[in-house]
Amino acid sequence: MSEQFLGCTVSIKCIEDLGDYQGQIVAVDDNSVTLAKTFCNGIPHFPPQVTLRAKDILNIDIVSVDDPDSHKDVQLVSRFTVKRPIAKRAGRSVSECAVPVAQQQSSQTPQNVRKPPPEVQSYPDSSLPQQKLVLGQTRASRKKMTDRDEQAFGTPIDQSLNQEFDFEKNLALFNKQAIWQEINSKRPDVVQQSQNRGNNKGRYRHDENVLESEPTALRQILVPKPGSKEYVTDDGLIIPSITLDLQRQLIGAADRLGISWERRVELLGRAGTEIILQLLGGAHRLNPNNAHQCPTVVALAGPHRSGAAAVNCARQLTSHGVKTVVYVENSEDVFLLQELSLYKLTGHKVETDVRKLPAAADLIIVGLSEDQSPRVVNSNVIKWTNNNRASILAIDPPSTGTPGIVCKYSLLAGPLPLTHCMENGRLYLANLALPNKVFSDAGVVRYRSPFGPKFVIPLHLNSS
Repeated sequence: MSEQFLGCTVSIKCIEDLGDYQGQIVAVDDNSVTLAKTFCNGIPHFPPQVTLRAKDILNIDIVSVDDPDSHKDVQLVSRFTVKRPIAKRAGRSVSECAVPVAQQQSSQTPQNVRKPPPEVQSYPDSSLPQQKLVLGQTRASRKKMTDRDEQAFGTPIDQSLNQEFDFEKNLALFNKQAIWQEINSKRPDVVQQSQNRGNNKGRYRHDENVLESEPTALRQILVPKPGSKEYVTDDGLIIPSITLDLQRQLIGAADRLGISWERRVELLGRAGTEIILQLLGGAHRLNPNNAHQCPTVVALAGPHRSGAAAVNCARQLTSHGVKTVVYVENSEDVFLLQELSLYKLTGHKVETDVRKLPAAADLIIVGLSEDQSPRVVNSNVIKWTNNNRASILAIDPPSTGTPGIVCKYSLLAGPLPLTHCMENGRLYLANLALPNKVFSDAGVVRYRSPFGPKFVIPLHLNSS
């Protein structure tokens, strides 16, 4: 009885250690099955002939049936035809399916080619009904896919898509004026609300403000005799300018209370260093791994406190890796001599001849004149400064500007600025950390520090 399965292509599922085998049955007995042209787990097996024991077989599925007496060179022909859908064209209501070339060729097969038997129920085997059930499910799924394709691609093409859209006709149907009138009619009347707010206090609509908007108190500093200009910070705090006499009173009160010049110049130099480091590029330029692009800063110092502050700033810049050169005409001032002695310890250059200054610099610090002791600036220094394309930062310059030099930035020694001219450029105010006792002794009515978390704040002219 088992000889009738010779030549059948089967798929055998074995125990876990052996895997799955596919091949053609060439020998069958009660204890074993021998397969030829064998595949193991989908991979061709070597040798191609394998004998499997009955105790190792879990299940056998017949893939195709063949008669062993048929010609060996005949190939099995699939009984199922896979149709290829053809795209719709104009004038065709449903999509069609083209018969593959392989099917057309198979329909003209010669007489010596034998077709597989149409009835598989004639073989008395327990696995054949299961195979019939699988084939029935396959046919049902293919029919379902075909119906789905017909629903998706078989609808007729809408001929209205070929017509051009009339934009002018459809735009005329939209009455913009009526729409805007409807929107404006629903918009709340702000004027009417503001008039009724005073009459009905405590009753507000959902689109009304609960809190009355009042102007913020930005004036925190009051002086007895303010200057002609007012300045405002980035936070909106108004800082009044003061007269030169009031500034001298503040400096005198600071000296009496122990806030000496040596303390103030360190804070002023530190503030100038902070601004200059940002102007030079910050961390992008001043990097230990970027030593070949070391910036150069030239400090022009006069024999007074402003010049001493410029030298102090140059000394602090050297600790950040900046190459500095200090120019002085004479060193008769005691404050300048003190700062020069400390600067020379850095090993950087001190020049007294303007012709020895570098031809190009990244930034120039100007401390050539001040309000306390104004003096005439050397014309050669003015010429060299103006011919250089570097940015100019003035340290505590005169309120009327440095003669012959237009500065781009100016750092002012706090706590309050004088009335400065436009030649001093953008103004920055340094925090000298003066206690409140200094202001009360100088006659300032009210003072509250405007610096907040910063050591230096920019000042803008208050045009309001």
